[in-house]
Amino acid sequence: MSRMDRKEAMAIFQASPIYAITAEPLSQGRTDIEVAEQILESGIKLLQYREKHKSGKEMYADCQKLRELTQKHHAVFIVDDFVDLALAAGADGVHIGQDDLPPEAVRHLVGNRMLVGFSTHNARQLTASNALGDMIDYIGCGPVYPTQTKECPSPVTGLDYIRYASEHATHPFVAIGGIKAGNIADVRAAGAKTCALVSEIVGAADIPAMIAQLR
Repeated sequence: MSRMDRKEAMAIFQASPIYAITAEPLSQGRTDIEVAEQILESGIKLLQYREKHKSGKEMYADCQKLRELTQKHHAVFIVDDFVDLALAAGADGVHIGQDDLPPEAVRHLVGNRMLVGFSTHNARQLTASNALGDMIDYIGCGPVYPTQTKECPSPVTGLDYIRYASEHATHPFVAIGGIKAGNIADVRAAGAKTCALVSEIVGAADIPAMIAQLR
């Protein structure tokens, strides 16, 4: 399947206040596909597939379906960690962490066709990300609050790091980690234009109602 133009995908990123991330174990018995359908039908334009425990074959099948859904809704589809899976599925982007392939290597693999997101957790890492220039398109900043969506989360950064990023990041950034309906306004006030949410959305009994509340 064809992917979205990189510039168009970045424009959607910058216009999106909510960045939704899948987490099947937290989805109240629903599949990633079922949850994604509700997320996209609610108007969310940024969707990341995050999966750690399925086989490559299972993840590819998921991503094929998610690629179809995101194209239908003209939404940006990003795959977490797996560059090969992102390429094979025709995703619009891939998001990598500090311990994954280096951004320069990822950009070499994906060329200029895809967004590359890069997680940062402190001022030192943010400064290093600034120096990457066009190797990456956006950065993640967090975890802002404690989170159970990762097995070994990085230390909580708090809102101070979001304020720092809003002043010093040369790439657009998304705040992530423990963001919920009760604190998203504080994260936005600290300078985050885009906030990533996982359990608050995928674990909601009524996903469209939760997204409306977050907005």
